[in-house]
Amino acid sequence: MLHNLKIFLDIQELDMKMIRLMRLKRERLKELTHIDSLRQELHAQQKEKQNEIAELNRTIVAQETKISEIKDRIKKLETRQAAVKKVDEFNALTQEMTSSERERIATEQIASDLIDKRNLEEEILIKIKESLAQSEESSRNLENEIKESIRLINQEGAQLKTSRDALAQTAEPEIMRVYERLLNNKKDRVVVPIENRSCSGCHITLTAQHENAVRKGERLIFCEHCSRIHFWQESEEVEGTAAATKRRRRRTAAV
Repeated sequence: MLHNLKIFLDIQELDMKMIRLMRLKRERLKELTHIDSLRQELHAQQKEKQNEIAELNRTIVAQETKISEIKDRIKKLETRQAAVKKVDEFNALTQEMTSSERERIATEQIASDLIDKRNLEEEILIKIKESLAQSEESSRNLENEIKESIRLINQEGAQLKTSRDALAQTAEPEIMRVYERLLNNKKDRVVVPIENRSCSGCHITLTAQHENAVRKGERLIFCEHCSRIHFWQESEEVEGTAAATKRRRRRTAAV
């Protein structure tokens, strides 16, 4: 049974590397999504500002047309006034011309304010375009870097999978099914040693009987708390595995 676990410890190391790669890949893909969302936001701001300016232009044209109509109205009133002879009619036309003149001045002020606002919006639009151009250039370089990183991750992942698949062919099928079910559930190490009579996966204290059963290595022993598979890390059967190497490193560090 311990010989079988030795194979699974090696498989597990490959799986852990692949899981780390997948996590790294997801992070890099998130970065790409974030870059794209920033770019889309700038594009949206640019489009919104262009629409605002277009609407201002339409409003300005309407005000200018209105000003032109008022001026024409005033000219016609002046012409009529020049031809009238009655004082009352003359005064009425004067009053109408004064009102039209006030309307012209007010409309010209509105048009002037709109033009000032349009000029300000056009300045903002220029800044947005500049930011977008700078962002697209810098993000393009970053995107290329991220995509290259993802390509290398995929390449390394494919190599690990090839090694893992070859090693899995030598594993006990029944144990393999159990191992893969646990791995899919936890996305972490599922074949773990006992350390100080505790599961090194969930760190909960185990019974002496449980520890003795693991020491014997006659059958698969599962953690009563987290269902991980336990092994005795002092066993000679696990020598040569990554788990044994880590154990030696811990001992060296302790010394």
